[in-house]
This record gives sequence, structure tokens and C-alpha cells, in this order.
Amino acid sequence: MPPITDAPTLGDGLRAARKASGRSLEDMSAITRVHVRYLRALEQNDTSILPSRVFSIGYVRAYAGALGVDEQLAVERFKRDVPDPSVPLQAPVGIAFEEVRRYSPRIIGVLAIIGLSVLGWNVFQRVSLMSPAQPSDLVAVPESWSVGSAPGTVALEVARPAPPDQTVPALYVTRGLETELTGLTVADTEAAAAADTAPVQKAFNPRGAVYGAAATASQVVLQARKPTILVVRMADGRVLFARQLAAGEAWRAPIGVQAVIDVADPSAFDVYLNGEHGGRLEQALTPLSQLNRRAEALARQASEEIARRTQAAVRSAQESGRGLDPGLAPVG
Repeated sequence: MPPITDAPTLGDGLRAARKASGRSLEDMSAITRVHVRYLRALEQNDTSILPSRVFSIGYVRAYAGALGVDEQLAVERFKRDVPDPSVPLQAPVGIAFEEVRRYSPRIIGVLAIIGLSVLGWNVFQRVSLMSPAQPSDLVAVPESWSVGSAPGTVALEVARPAPPDQTVPALYVTRGLETELTGLTVADTEAAAAADTAPVQKAFNPRGAVYGAAATASQVVLQARKPTILVVRMADGRVLFARQLAAGEAWRAPIGVQAVIDVADPSAFDVYLNGEHGGRLEQALTPLSQLNRRAEALARQASEEIARRTQAAVRSAQESGRGLDPGLAPVG
């Protein structure tokens, strides 16, 4: 069978291929499922009754495939014989390139003139704004301008160390009064006062962002002393909190959560239990339940101490009331 490209037209090639196969238009219509009039229009090169270009190309492809002809060659032949009028013709690339080459020296020259003009204008403006140096009106340098010669110069001392964070005020000792009341000498009183001046536990002081649970739902706070990383993992391996904290930032631990605190440098974290300093982290991996139990134990001890003092005060008040004179006792 001769190739489709050797035929004078696409329709002649398709008709010759169909006759060589010994089939009629009705047979090809049944095979391709294309109406007979469209197949006849393709063989007669009559594009006036063909549908849209997309369907026509599909018919050409199906007809050529049923006849055993190269489908792609048939489609290309159809596009060449029946060009698409909706696509405007473009100028050849070579001609456009020659136009650019012809006018490129003029374009470069115009751009160079504009650039030199802008540069010259800027230079002119800068030169015109420059003023010659004027002699100074200052006859003599005042004495107060000399370093160290100004009257009333204050000599700074060496910086003193910062005071402790929080301490108990020193006990004031009244000379002679303690000896009369307690029988202790001044030396004994001062020694007892010095022995009882242990620093108060530092309270939690946020110096940056505070993450985690709310203040009313937490008993344990971890505060970073320097930039460091804090990772808190749940019992099932999920990450509850992970962040690089700056110095002063803190994380409030929730109550009743089974998690493990994972840090690279335990000494970089201060632990606050119930709002008071409880030391630093001791291990790189610390169970959160351990810190919560410490906080609960301290809270329980504080409650017991408050109850003990309250009972002692009530008992002392009752004993004082029984020791009063009946005539001075208050009337109920």
C-alpha cells in the first residue's frame, strides 16, 4: 500500500487505501463508528460539511488506523492541507532577528546618552551644593572642655557586688535590753542572729515568656538560666513540649501528666516548686511525676506547719484567757 504522503491529497490517499483493502464506505463506517458522509467528505477533500477541527482530526486518525495507514502522518497531512484559520501567521524568526540587529546600535547609543546625562546631572548637583571650608570662630578651647580639668569632677569607685536576691533582714539588737529581758549577753544575741539569717527561698520571677499550663494548674516550673533546649515527652513517645528557651524563659508543667523531661544540660534549669526555688535539675532525664510528688509533699508540709502554728496560737490564747482575773474577764 503506497504511503499517505505519496498521494496528491489526503482524500486521494485514503480512498486508494480503502479500495486496496476491498472495503466500502459503509464497512469503514461500521468499523470506525464515523458517519458515512464524513468519511466521504474526507475522501473528496470537502471540509465544508466536516464538524469542528478537533472532531475532524479525530475522524482522520480513526479512518487511517482502520485502513492500516500511519495515523500521525495522516493527521499531519490533514493539518497541512487544511490549515487552521484561527491561528494568525507569525513573522519568520530570521527577519525579526535581522530587524533587532539593524536597530541595536541606535538603541545602545540612545541608552548611553541617557546614562551619561543622568550621571552628569548628579555630579553637577553634588558640586553645586559643596561649599568651601570656613575658618572656625572659636578663639580658644574652654577649660571645661579639657578631659579631667572640669570643676567638680567625680571619681568613680570600683563597682560593688550586687546584693543577694532575697535575704532575711538582720535582727536589730538593742544594747542592754536583751540582757535585762532574756539574760543573754550582746555577743550571744548577735551570734544567734547571725546563725538565723539563712536566705529565704527565691520566689519564681518570670523574666521572659512562660509556656505550658496555666499558673493555677501547675505546681512545677522550669526556668532556663541560659539559652538551652527543653524537650518533654509523653509516656507513649509523643512530644508534649519542645523548644529552645532563652535565658529567663520558663515552662509550667501540668498536673497529673505522665511525661519525662529531657535536657542536655540539667544545670541550666532552675526548678520552682509551688512558686519557690527548689534547686536545679539533677539528671538529664527526669520523670515529671517525681517533681510533682516533691511539690505535693512540700505543700502538705506547709499546710501542716500552718495548722500547727494556728493550734499553738489558739492554745496560747486560751491559756492566757484562763489566767486573767475573773473581775477583768470580758463579759460574754
